Amino acid sequence: MTSRRFLQLDVFSPYPGAGNPLAVVLDAQGLDETAMQAIARWTRLPETTFVFPPAAPGASYGIRMFSPQKEVPFAGHPSVGTAHAVLELGVAAPVEGVLVQDGIAGALPLRVDGSGDTRTIAIRTPRAAVAEVTTAADPRLQTALAGWPLGDLPPARMAGGRSWWVVELADEAALRALTPDWDAVATLAEATDSMGVFAYARSQGQAWDLAVRAFVGNGRRFEDAASGAANAVLAAWLDSRDALPGTAHGYVVSQGREVGHDARLTLRIDDHGDVWSGGQVQTVIRGTLDW
Repeated sequence: MTSRRFLQLDVFSPYPGAGNPLAVVLDAQGLDETAMQAIARWTRLPETTFVFPPAAPGASYGIRMFSPQKEVPFAGHPSVGTAHAVLELGVAAPVEGVLVQDGIAGALPLRVDGSGDTRTIAIRTPRAAVAEVTTAADPRLQTALAGWPLGDLPPARMAGGRSWWVVELADEAALRALTPDWDAVATLAEATDSMGVFAYARSQGQAWDLAVRAFVGNGRRFEDAASGAANAVLAAWLDSRDALPGTAHGYVVSQGREVGHDARLTLRIDDHGDVWSGGQVQTVIRGTLDW
């Protein structure tokens, strides 16, 4: 039996327990897809990642990521968390402040700022595009959005790695008070080949600029505690409408309070129009996996 280094992390979290949990299996050579899927099913976490030697020139490490149900081409919190793991265990070191992960979505850079407990990591996410813009009267959305006090921007479906409906609420209090109709969210997600509804609202007088909630209706129905990829497609949508909050240096998002978490994510649009999604990561468990 082979022992492999193993970490369990809390991603997009200023302290343990606030963010989105992630399992990382280092030294994953020799594990096939069946074994990786079985491990991910066993951990029962949103995602489990596996670290391999890089195949792409210039990459720092290879990565594959699995939910308990299937392999995931790209997701933000597993990418940021895995970068933290390889730094902590000395698998790779940043070059001029940048790591490069080699995965199904291609070679993607991660910017590393600082060190230790205050280190932040942000990934340049795959480009997102506006797939369609509609209204709350759209028959596909009517039931899912029934009774929601909406904001100024129209609902839109964004495509970028994963597809999401982004929906603005009138204010943060309305967003936090939402009780989603899960059957309607699932029907919308399945009919439009999307993850579900990513609802957001602008915040006033808080340490964050936006509050968000991610209602996943495609497959397992749940509210995500912290999603780097969903926040990235929202940032692309707001940028397309010249409606970014915060400053020229980016903005801060609060996510997960309604499901017992308190995540913080930072979003930034660079001069090339790329979205960087990141935050802090906490190591909670260090050990070995025997499989």
